[in-house]
Amino acid sequence: MPITNFLIRNSELYGDEISLIEINPELRGKRNLSWKEFALVEAGANGYYRKEMTWAEFNRRANKFANLILERGIKKGDKVAILLMNCIEWLPIYFGILKSGALAVPLNYRYTAEEIKYCLQLADVSMLVFGEEFIDRIEAIRNEIPDVKTLFYVGPNCPEFAESYDKFASVCPCTEPNVSISDEDDAAIYFSSGTTGFPKAILHSHASLVSSCITEQKHHGQTREDNFLCIPPLYHTGAKMHWFGSLLAGSKAVLLRGVSPEWILRTISEEKVTIVWLLVPWAQDILDAIESGEVKLEDYNLEQWRLMHIGAQPVPPSLIKRWKEYFPNHLYDTNYGLSESIGPGCVHLGVENIHKVGAIGKPGYGWEACIVDDNGIPVPQGQIGELVVRGPGVMKCYYKNPEATASVLKNGWLFTGDMAYMDEDGFIYLVDRKKDVIITGGENIYPVQIEDFLRGYHKIKDAAVIGLPHKRLGEIAAAIIEVKPGYECTEEEIMEFCSSLPRYKRPRKIIFDKVPRNPTGKIEKPKLREKYHAGNIVKVQTEL
Repeated sequence: MPITNFLIRNSELYGDEISLIEINPELRGKRNLSWKEFALVEAGANGYYRKEMTWAEFNRRANKFANLILERGIKKGDKVAILLMNCIEWLPIYFGILKSGALAVPLNYRYTAEEIKYCLQLADVSMLVFGEEFIDRIEAIRNEIPDVKTLFYVGPNCPEFAESYDKFASVCPCTEPNVSISDEDDAAIYFSSGTTGFPKAILHSHASLVSSCITEQKHHGQTREDNFLCIPPLYHTGAKMHWFGSLLAGSKAVLLRGVSPEWILRTISEEKVTIVWLLVPWAQDILDAIESGEVKLEDYNLEQWRLMHIGAQPVPPSLIKRWKEYFPNHLYDTNYGLSESIGPGCVHLGVENIHKVGAIGKPGYGWEACIVDDNGIPVPQGQIGELVVRGPGVMKCYYKNPEATASVLKNGWLFTGDMAYMDEDGFIYLVDRKKDVIITGGENIYPVQIEDFLRGYHKIKDAAVIGLPHKRLGEIAAAIIEVKPGYECTEEEIMEFCSSLPRYKRPRKIIFDKVPRNPTGKIEKPKLREKYHAGNIVKVQTEL
């Protein structure tokens, strides 16, 4: 069945129960008030600090938007793009698009105007829904996207070149649209993160989306009593597909606009959150805030918080060791996935396997995984090769890119581009992206291994390792070090700390700088390569 059936079911069974809550601390004023108290006091002045929506209202809003875009000429198979910050309108718009039979095309809110234009054209988008943060970017390209016939604007003060979503959707019927949708119908186009160049358009079916609901719920056991805190951007498969477990269970979720440790802990406390998915930097920030005294755990009610899980990038074991010191009763899980595999879950650690922290885990529910060489032949246990996965959430294709599709889809297997190995117990460990491997003097260096090692130093907040050109060795490893606030760190300290590494793995350059990460937590290594290949290096240690 299509994924929209879960929303219809929840509306019928749990219509009066809360489905979604949006909290926007940027509208904060009276910090001594709870979210709910602030909403009551400030609703008329600064807009809602806290909004909530029942399952019945969620379904009604989705139907209204579906009927609106059908009235405007959207047909089954057309593409409708979403360019919004996380907000309570996001998911009803997404499901409205699916109910119309069109394909939802979520866009990264960090895209420049040119990148937005590129993605709209690549995906053959004919309608765009956007928010106030993007007015300038859309206005800059609106005359260059003639195939996008309709621009709907979400929010107050609608610009003259767009139409008001609130005005037109509010008067549309809330009945179920008369559109037949099957499991194998196309449902959505997601874009790759673009960490290796311009993003590719990834096509998924309704069956693929449904599979992610089932996999997520099997892994984390969501029940109707759970409350999921969603912080990462909804345009990405990671956040949304973790929320799909809540959709399947009929349980509530909170959309938090902000990543401050105080905001996260306060939301968990006041909304009685039970499950939180964090990116590595946010988990580090929470621990740093606790250790610096910026936040005090005794100020929050966190007893109901049962599960913290992390995905989107390798997780340093040292981070989880620190986490368990402050949250000893938490279940913990690591999730691995790609947008091409409908987000997280094709490999996952499992809450029962915390003794294997450092691994990404075993094949997820309904999935297979294997480590292969350059010829696609499985490698022996313990040997490094490329991770390939097969399962119900593998993409249909890269939209309009058969060559790229053929390069990663082979006999049903998705070639992930991640280098990994499997231990004697069948647990998979990532070592790096295939394209990020550094070859220095004939030796392969896997940056993730060095990054994990460096993050074990008590003064280091984050680390990234990239290859830089070298006349004699071909490449050398350069470590970009982000120091924790309040600490000072020297090159000599890093050199001494790295002395326990095999000599060929030691970074040859030490660079003190901020480590850039995209909204899903992945290190933006192309930016670092562009910055430092040009020779703009500060505080460099040339030899170890």
